[in-house]
Amino acid sequence: MQSAIESPSTRPYLVRALYEWCVDQGFTPYVAVLADATVQVPREYVRDGQIVLNVGADATSGLQLGNEFIQFKARFAGVVREIMVPINRVMAIYARENGQGMAFPVEVGPEDGATSIEGSIASPSQTTSPDEPPPPPAGTRPFLKRVK
Repeated sequence: MQSAIESPSTRPYLVRALYEWCVDQGFTPYVAVLADATVQVPREYVRDGQIVLNVGADATSGLQLGNEFIQFKARFAGVVREIMVPINRVMAIYARENGQGMAFPVEVGPEDGATSIEGSIASPSQTTSPDEPPPPPAGTRPFLKRVK
């Protein structure tokens, strides 16, 4: 019996395409990320296990949108931080200005205790910058914060 050949994920290609679309339209691209142990992000900005990152050219240095990882440097409260996000932890990419983009299901490994998470993406009006204090939790439903 022949094993099924697994085709490469379309996620990195869609992330790059939507990033380019945002840039071409003059919009600011944001990625919503499931912030588990596999991502390298400033943990003080993680809310409800999620973080939203501005990946626009004005906010990043050395941005690489690869097939396996998104990598860049960014300032958080004036401090340069190295960011590395496995592409399979990207929950969505969208334009800050109008919220248009695409959400993805996030596969979680057995070590994380679940099989799949459908992300709840906050609208741009529900997000805050890293310099603003976070609002108190509003219920049990997860939401995302914008990080500039």
